[in-house]
Amino acid sequence: MSLADPTTLPHDLIKDGSDAGFMTDVIEASKSQPVLVDFWATWCGPCRTLTPMIEKAVRAAGGAVKLVKIDVDKNPAYAGQLRVQSIPTVYAFVNGQPVDGFQGAVPESQLKAFIDKLTGGTSANADIEQLMSLGEESLVLNDLGGAAQAFAQVLTLEPSHERAIAGMARVYLADGDIDQARQTIAMVPQDSRDTTVQSVRAQLALMSAAPPGADDELQARVAADPADHQARYDLSLAQAASGDLKGAVDSLLTIVTADREWNEQAARKQLLVVFEAAGATSDVARDGRRRLSSILFA
Repeated sequence: MSLADPTTLPHDLIKDGSDAGFMTDVIEASKSQPVLVDFWATWCGPCRTLTPMIEKAVRAAGGAVKLVKIDVDKNPAYAGQLRVQSIPTVYAFVNGQPVDGFQGAVPESQLKAFIDKLTGGTSANADIEQLMSLGEESLVLNDLGGAAQAFAQVLTLEPSHERAIAGMARVYLADGDIDQARQTIAMVPQDSRDTTVQSVRAQLALMSAAPPGADDELQARVAADPADHQARYDLSLAQAASGDLKGAVDSLLTIVTADREWNEQAARKQLLVVFEAAGATSDVARDGRRRLSSILFA
């Protein structure tokens, strides 16, 4: 599978402008959506601080606003018309007219508030949650390209978003690319408490623990001797590694029912790993925990 382009944000969301292109890039463009104009110069120290912050904030707005950067030394005409006295100066254009602005470097919080006011309060957090929901839904529908695109857009807005990183790892897992899934989830700190991250790590652990031998061979061993707990345990590992978590739960619960203390409660301990891999709120985990409790406290 070829994963989707990491972002669908407009290619001209941020661009270097000029006096010659001002009418097209700013005046005409602002009739469709707000446009920020960042007047700057190469020798300006505060500009080097502010411009990256503006670029980040514009990307975080998810396409709700555009940015045009104009070097006043090379393009003095419109800076003069707008009476730019010092730089950096930022103007916001809507419907072809300057409607707001500020001078000097400002904190990120103030910059975000400026853009939110301009765009009617568009929230990056709302965008992220919407994209995460889209990614999750796409995974359920096995639309791996759509899921990858949604999670990648979240990471464009917030590169350290743990659930989005885990989402990308799940896409690779679903596509059978175990190595890439392992590399992707490694981007999340080891002490993460995010349940989706823990689920992916549990799935990878199950895959690495799978014993040699095909499922049908292990099935035959269990059929020949239902009391062969080791064969059934190995079968559960193979089932989990292939993604059959429900089958793995059934096999492990059979062992617990017959001998809960077998191999220092190995079956019960493995059940907990399978539940984590399935996800705490999944049907597999909920049903499995209920059945385990009925066995242990019968």
